[in-house]
Amino acid sequence: MFSHVMVGSNDIERSKRFYDAVLATLGAGEAFRNQAPTGQARLFYRHDGAAFCITEPINGEAACVANGGTIGFKCSSPEQVQQFHKAALAHGGSTCENPPGLREGSLGTMYLAYVRDPDGNKLCALHRPK
Repeated sequence: MFSHVMVGSNDIERSKRFYDAVLATLGAGEAFRNQAPTGQARLFYRHDGAAFCITEPINGEAACVANGGTIGFKCSSPEQVQQFHKAALAHGGSTCENPPGLREGSLGTMYLAYVRDPDGNKLCALHRPK
């Protein structure tokens, strides 16, 4: 359904350090660095036919987070969820909501971890047992 997700950053180098470590836990390689025609730095991480992108805001204003927004990353195991969470905390992220673990809900059983990146974007690492 999605081709890519893009978030804004006020410090592209800090975001690169954070996402290089966190997305490596999912098997994504290092970011492709690009410059927008308007001069802003951008990073593109490609994996499994999709892209996760970070940009300095093109309108020149400060990047801010989406209130109520969450970006979910599919993980292959509970251990990968834990690695994602650990890498996020070690590279400037912060934990939010409950500690990583099993959750029961209307969508069934899931193993989840929630973190915020250094710019405040909310991320979710999710494994859904078969």
